[in-house]
Amino acid sequence: MAFISTIDNDTVAAMPAALFAGRIVVVDTEECVEAACADLARYDVIGFDTETRPSFRAGVSYKVALLQLSTPDVCYLFRLNRIRLDNRILKILGSRRILKVGADVTGDIRSLHALRDFKADGFVDLQREAVRWGIEEKSLRKLSAIVLGKRISKAQRLSNWEAGTLTLQQREYAATDAWVCPCILEQMQRVAQPEGELTIISVAGAEEVESAKRTRHRRASQRHRSHVMKREN
Repeated sequence: MAFISTIDNDTVAAMPAALFAGRIVVVDTEECVEAACADLARYDVIGFDTETRPSFRAGVSYKVALLQLSTPDVCYLFRLNRIRLDNRILKILGSRRILKVGADVTGDIRSLHALRDFKADGFVDLQREAVRWGIEEKSLRKLSAIVLGKRISKAQRLSNWEAGTLTLQQREYAATDAWVCPCILEQMQRVAQPEGELTIISVAGAEEVESAKRTRHRRASQRHRSHVMKREN
């Protein structure tokens, strides 16, 4: 087997830290969006992640505050609590040519749909793909440890992502989480090539999903009524 299937927390803690060493660009004005998206569009594979302000009160939740999209050398941090989910950003998120690699991407996409309806395409989920290499772990922290032999710090996960200014530690944490995802996928592919191909995830817009649900429910109800009528006859 190319990789171990599981790993314990003590082993992970003893590993050297993974840290994005490239340039981190905070995109918090509309004027910065164009240059960021133009650069991202030059790549076939980028890293993807989001961050949301944590809630410590029952019944209180927040919308996505940060979207991270990373090339090998530059990570763009889109502060969605300050700028809108621009069409230029959605073009990147909806491009099947540009693979966006992350972990639990459907959860992140669902959170982004709370900001704006759009169609997502071209996503690869490490949690799904790792199974093909015999890896049972799902967390990005443990996937990095198993595949790269490096740990990812989660110290900033519960920090305030809507703060006036993101700290250096927050920026490095956010950038590393996005950047490391394509690194993990690349290393898995380098070590072994399991049968089958990558699963490319496409998620219809929230309105399309609700419409599809209503259609399925209506058809199911029609089939049920038809079945009942046949039995009565």
